[in-house]
Amino acid sequence: MSVVGDEVGMIRGVRIAGPGREFLIDEEPVDIVIADGRIADIAPAGALRPTGAVLDAEGAWAVPGLWDNHVHTVQWALAAERESLGDTPSAAEAASRMGAVAPLSDGRRVGTGYRDALWDDRPTLAVLDAATGEVPTYLINADVHSVWLNSAALRREGMSTTDGVLREEGAFEISRRLNAVDPEHADRAVQKAGEEAAARGVTGIVDFDMAWNADAWPRRVASGFAAHRVEFAVYPFDLARAVAEGLRTGELVDDADLPQAGRGLIRVGPLKIISDGSLGTRTAACTHAYPGDPYNFGVMTVPREELIGLLTTATGAGLAVAVHAIGDRAASTALDAFAMTGAVGSIEHAQLVRHADLARFARLGVTASVQPQHAIDDRDLAERLWATQDSLGYPLASLFAAGADVRFGSDAPVAALDPWQAMAAAVTRTENARDAWHPEEAVTFDQALQASIRSTSVPGARADLALCAADPRRATGTHLRDMPVVATLLAGRVTHRA
Repeated sequence: MSVVGDEVGMIRGVRIAGPGREFLIDEEPVDIVIADGRIADIAPAGALRPTGAVLDAEGAWAVPGLWDNHVHTVQWALAAERESLGDTPSAAEAASRMGAVAPLSDGRRVGTGYRDALWDDRPTLAVLDAATGEVPTYLINADVHSVWLNSAALRREGMSTTDGVLREEGAFEISRRLNAVDPEHADRAVQKAGEEAAARGVTGIVDFDMAWNADAWPRRVASGFAAHRVEFAVYPFDLARAVAEGLRTGELVDDADLPQAGRGLIRVGPLKIISDGSLGTRTAACTHAYPGDPYNFGVMTVPREELIGLLTTATGAGLAVAVHAIGDRAASTALDAFAMTGAVGSIEHAQLVRHADLARFARLGVTASVQPQHAIDDRDLAERLWATQDSLGYPLASLFAAGADVRFGSDAPVAALDPWQAMAAAVTRTENARDAWHPEEAVTFDQALQASIRSTSVPGARADLALCAADPRRATGTHLRDMPVVATLLAGRVTHRA
């Protein structure tokens, strides 16, 4: 029986459920021969002599290895150590819960995942101080665009605010500081999280951590990380350094001195630019004002001319760009910047899109990198805060219909790093007994899978594969979310075995 770490020469008795099945005459099991990390041949079960180690699939269904195209890796990995506040119904309850949390080893209490836009009361410094005392306490909004600190935390960080809430750049700075734990600590957390991702069939992620990841990932691989492929982003504050060091999107990081299992895993990703805020923090840049706040249209955190300049510099240096744009005004501005500069890359989130902008994604070759689970998690927020907007909220089917290149992700830790949850959200537009939210924007399973993979199951393709205990094409709702993954292979090497 093949185990984690084995290099497999043949997968015996597997059914093809993803791209590649169109070349088979029926759904009977086949054998997949693997050589040099790629699929060398596919033949009827038993027709070929086994070569090397054999993984007996026992009739499991294979899809290409899954990708999460939007992850904040260290923050995702450290979330397991932080208090989850996603179910807190009020500011008072969130503060009370944090008062009972044991401090971490650095003396700070950290909670994450609250959604204050759904609360009837508001976060205040007085409420949090009363519940948490002199222990520095930090609560991170689910959207990560705002953080709520008590007075002790504000003193520790050398910051001030009347209500205890820091938004946008102030919030990002706090997250950077909280994530800047000892590298060995962070790397252990990332290693564990990577193993959990492999258990869900993940073979690649795009890492948007707000750090210099060109050093962090080789260090992790040198220490044994080999769970999945990584494309890492850089941010504007490191753009000059990236250009000076010759980083170019798509290029492999020099890995000649790394362990064999980790070679070929790390590539340079895009320049990440956060051009507006978020829905939950009421800072996403929109055409119409937020209800009850007639002067709040959100914020363009990067002015138009600056955005154009960043895209111009990145394009000249060989870097793709990933522009965070949640509101429709931000998405339009980002598309304008792509058109003016000839830049390549993606718009991240695209949660509110003008009808006229849908076709521009395809026309400009800009990828719509979206997180389908956000539509489920944010539906109540969107119905409350975007009730007056006339653009499309959380479009999926409309983007596909317009010919856009669509890629799925999670924005982990905002949502779980689990492509099956993203695909289920895209296909069903719900996750429980509630009616589907805007079912007209639901997509087919094949569309959802296509947005979650980078390869196919045909000879010559990389042997990045996920083997499922059930046929995902026939699964719906809960069954798709809970899809059992019996094995994951990365270039033919087993990274997960149930």
